[in-house]
Amino acid sequence: MSDRDRDQDHRPADGQGNEADLAARLRKLDDKLAGRRAAAGAADTRARSSAGRGAGQALKLAGEFAAGILVGAGIGWLIDLWLGTSPWALAVFVLLGFVAGVLNVLRAAGLASAPESRIGRRDGGGKD
Repeated sequence: MSDRDRDQDHRPADGQGNEADLAARLRKLDDKLAGRRAAAGAADTRARSSAGRGAGQALKLAGEFAAGILVGAGIGWLIDLWLGTSPWALAVFVLLGFVAGVLNVLRAAGLASAPESRIGRRDGGGKD
């Protein structure tokens, strides 16, 4: 039996109430659609905001890493220029900048604690 046949089976024989029945079914359908649209909109907003947050976090971590290397290279280049030790200070400070960049990334990601948070602790345990 098709949907159309079922709809015809539920119609009153005298034609009374067709419009009231139709209006009630339309209101019910509108309510269902509004609920589904709201749920879909909320899920879409959550997906977009989490993707934006992830991209922002990735850019922050990349910036932390690049800044460490660039600052190290700049300091090494200036020392080489000042002392005439080219390329030794540049090489050393680029490596130090790399290490500083990795530490900054770990701290920004929450995988390593800042040195200030360890002050006053013994053996990595509780505070004095």
